[in-house]
Amino acid sequence: MFRIDVSAETNSNPPASNDRVAIELLRQLVAGQQQQNKLLENLIQQTSAANTQRVNELQQWKNANPQLAASCRQAAETLSRVQTEFLSTLTEEVADSEDHLIEGEYMLNEFVDRFGPRLAHLNGVLQVLAQLGSADPAPAKS
Repeated sequence: MFRIDVSAETNSNPPASNDRVAIELLRQLVAGQQQQNKLLENLIQQTSAANTQRVNELQQWKNANPQLAASCRQAAETLSRVQTEFLSTLTEEVADSEDHLIEGEYMLNEFVDRFGPRLAHLNGVLQVLAQLGSADPAPAKS
């Protein structure tokens, strides 16, 4: 059933050939790694450029609308307190209705319908106001 060849090797080229194959594979791996590094550098540059542009545009808007930016900051602070109170109410509701929420899909759906959209919209508005009213970024170091 099994066949074992115990004869001496007549061809000494396979080990050298295997070394060449391994070296070529390693070269291809290094070339692939170098290409990935270049692509990652390009991605970082593009992301950084887009972020810098966004920060500059936001700063220009703030400079053009200083009163509105201050109002946005105050509104964000107020809404942050509102959000904290809303989250407190939400967590109390969860604690009070734990068994019903776990056992009944209807109660869970009612809970999500009651709190979900309001929380999502509040978070969105708060994020916009906080961004528009944020303090000026620190100057870039050269």
